[in-house]
Amino acid sequence: MFGLFGSKDSSEKKEKEALPWQALTSMDQLDSIVEASNSIPIVIFKHSTRCGISRMVLRNFESTYDIDSSQIKLYYLDLLNYRNISDEVGYKFQVVHQSPQLIVIKNGVAVAHASHHSIRAEELTKFV
Repeated sequence: MFGLFGSKDSSEKKEKEALPWQALTSMDQLDSIVEASNSIPIVIFKHSTRCGISRMVLRNFESTYDIDSSQIKLYYLDLLNYRNISDEVGYKFQVVHQSPQLIVIKNGVAVAHASHHSIRAEELTKFV
């Protein structure tokens, strides 16, 4: 009536679309990641679904991420369900395990990694 409860016009902000995460669930995907990283940067986000800090970092990352999906490929690794893959990621890319952790892969090698509150989506722009 008087706009006390907000308006529903077209100027209302649209909900941000979900990020194009690909679940990292098999060892075979690691070879594909290495190969694909020769043409596009790959990001692996290692997340512990039972950790409040990890959940907060993931939410912050998703809310500030603003890179077109054609410029970077995102992988999500659930540490609790795929610990063996997490171990292999550390071995293959020579990165000590942390949780949460973000790893950037280009040309088959890890070129950057961050953990906990050092994970910032804005930092990824320098890799595209």
